[in-house]
Amino acid sequence: MNEMKVAVLGSEGTGKSALTVRFLTKRFIGEYASDTECIYTKHMCLDGKQINLEIYDPCSQPRQGKLSLTDELHWADGFVIVYDISDQTSFAFAKALLYRIRECHMGVCKKASESTIVLVGNKQDLCHMREVGWDEGQKLALDYKCQFCELSAAEHCQEVTAMFTRILKNVTSNSKGKEKRRPSGSKSMVKLINNMFGKRRKSV
Repeated sequence: MNEMKVAVLGSEGTGKSALTVRFLTKRFIGEYASDTECIYTKHMCLDGKQINLEIYDPCSQPRQGKLSLTDELHWADGFVIVYDISDQTSFAFAKALLYRIRECHMGVCKKASESTIVLVGNKQDLCHMREVGWDEGQKLALDYKCQFCELSAAEHCQEVTAMFTRILKNVTSNSKGKEKRRPSGSKSMVKLINNMFGKRRKSV
């Protein structure tokens, strides 16, 4: 069975946990502040193949402070970077995340060069409070050569599913022909992350 690992990153209040849960359960939950970091696991079928998906949802990252992301960059096959279209500060934070991933890509993290990234403008249902234009999100995605979409975790269940499915398909196509990671390595990496952050595992 193929293994895929996706990290969902963004500042507090962007709705990244709501996006994750919406995809996994089809249910919408309001954004909740959590001081625990979770790895959700889901067995699913993608293009006729069974995959074991792990989604890492860290507790909301603070807006200040150094973005190390070292463990996430080594661990994840793909990244979902989330901002709130009604919050300009969250957009600036998303830009900083993209910069950090690219910086690591150019540096020592070989893994990041194989990653697939999608920039997501969430809370499209709050268009009347918009602070970040669609064109700004599109331009940022072009600058960092990643995918972009706007949606609402609250209202767009199908769009959320399509976004996650697209990134998984891209991860699959990117990994073809590349040397497979040894299972022992990936397991020990998950164990290492769990030991460092004390995450809970949730199976859906």
